[in-house]
Amino acid sequence: MTTSAPTASAEEHARKNLVLAAMIFAVAMTFIDQTIVAIAAPEIQKELSLSATGLQWVINGYLVSLAALFALGGRLSDVLGHRKLLVAGVIVFTGASTLNGFTPDGDIAEAWIITFRIVQGAGAALMYPAALAIVVKAFPLRERGRAMAVFFGIAGGLTAVGPMAGGFLSEWTWRAIFWVNIPVALIALVLTAIAKPADDYEREPIDWTGAVLVAAGMGLSVFGLQQASVWGWSSGATIGTIAGGLVVLVGFVLYELRAPSPLIRIRIFQNRAFAAENAVLFLSMAVFIPVFFFASMYAQISLGWSSSNAGLYLLLFFSGFAPAAQVGGRILDKQGAKPAVVLGCAVAAVGFAFWASRMTELSENAQWIAIIIAGAGMGLMVGPANTDAVNRAPRTSYGEATGITQTVRNYGSSLGLAVLGTILLTQNRMNIEDSLERFGLSKERADDVARSLQGSGGGDRSEFTGKAGRKAEQIFEAVQRDFAQSTRVVFYGMALVMAVAALVALVALPWGRQEAVVDPDASEATPTG
Repeated sequence: MTTSAPTASAEEHARKNLVLAAMIFAVAMTFIDQTIVAIAAPEIQKELSLSATGLQWVINGYLVSLAALFALGGRLSDVLGHRKLLVAGVIVFTGASTLNGFTPDGDIAEAWIITFRIVQGAGAALMYPAALAIVVKAFPLRERGRAMAVFFGIAGGLTAVGPMAGGFLSEWTWRAIFWVNIPVALIALVLTAIAKPADDYEREPIDWTGAVLVAAGMGLSVFGLQQASVWGWSSGATIGTIAGGLVVLVGFVLYELRAPSPLIRIRIFQNRAFAAENAVLFLSMAVFIPVFFFASMYAQISLGWSSSNAGLYLLLFFSGFAPAAQVGGRILDKQGAKPAVVLGCAVAAVGFAFWASRMTELSENAQWIAIIIAGAGMGLMVGPANTDAVNRAPRTSYGEATGITQTVRNYGSSLGLAVLGTILLTQNRMNIEDSLERFGLSKERADDVARSLQGSGGGDRSEFTGKAGRKAEQIFEAVQRDFAQSTRVVFYGMALVMAVAALVALVALPWGRQEAVVDPDASEATPTG
């Protein structure tokens, strides 16, 4: 009797850790994918002759699909079983990723790769909420902060593999960045089969109408914002598309309030802390995902680095992110989410502003401290904000709550990339045109060169020399500075967004640790705190 309890405890501890490892490998693909594609973006654009907006859709098509389908994925995992949805999501994600690697050359290339990036996002939308719900259910409330710190810390560390792997693989072929998901998926499936995580579910109808409304609303609004760089902000098409998307989203909310089995139980937002956590996640993710895309482009265009060196540039961000994620998890367990979230957002705001102020110096030595500070701020707050929000849901609705938080996160990422990307393209076009006109090129010629640069990734010096003629070296250096100035505007915008997130967290989040939900079966149950 004296040895059976410790043995059982040790076995349970080992089982929980195996579940955690399996889920980390599953979601690692989605984390790696967020950065590995950003690093290879210029190479993809050049080889496939993608337009500037087409390149953004390679990144954002994935994010929009994630945002639009995450709530459905979370609900399906609650209704059909978390383990089943996890396996299905891994298979869909990996299959689409493999097909992205086989994108054919020619006119079909842009449509092909964007389409399968959207399918890849759908696979992630099935996989991720199920994986996160499995981890939450595997650990008791007081152990979740540390478990989720390990989950996000290791996953975030694996995200750092993206820049390095993306850089080196794209120098061989950019197609390999999509094939690298295959071995990771196989490991995830094997570990899941061994761990056999709980597959709890409750049979309820699926709200397909709500799923269509939220997908249409998010898709239209992001599409309008991203196309603003092509159509113009004052264009009727831009205004109409954005407004149409927002109207559909309002209709979705009104429909969900009356639906007998809603996709999202909107009334959960009556809990002030849950609403505040999601507001913070929305704002912070408008920065966290786009930073990889913009920093990669900056490193390759303004600094003139290779894709592999650009990966090392982003690794600085993760050298701050990974250790800070562990600190944030411990703060959550001991003091609650508010200290970590407020401090993390504030530190990130300072880091991004500092980073932006050094960008026009075109030197990594002038930036590395700022990059680490920005990464540390994001690492400190992301895990606690996400975990605390999920903890505020009934136990039987962890998948749904995860779907809500991840929908908010990825919608924020999509909007952030669309808005900031449009600002970058518009500002950079203006800067390049001004610089080229100072070198004596006509307005029409300057417009032509600016479009050519943005359509080729901006970093092909030999192609540029052929188009610009004499003084090409000086003009190219001016273009590098122009892109740095344009990127600086975007990063100052990121700093402002994180400052707003810090203010929201300071005002709206409660102090203290989260207590368990005592009525897991009530559809309207709300957590304390």
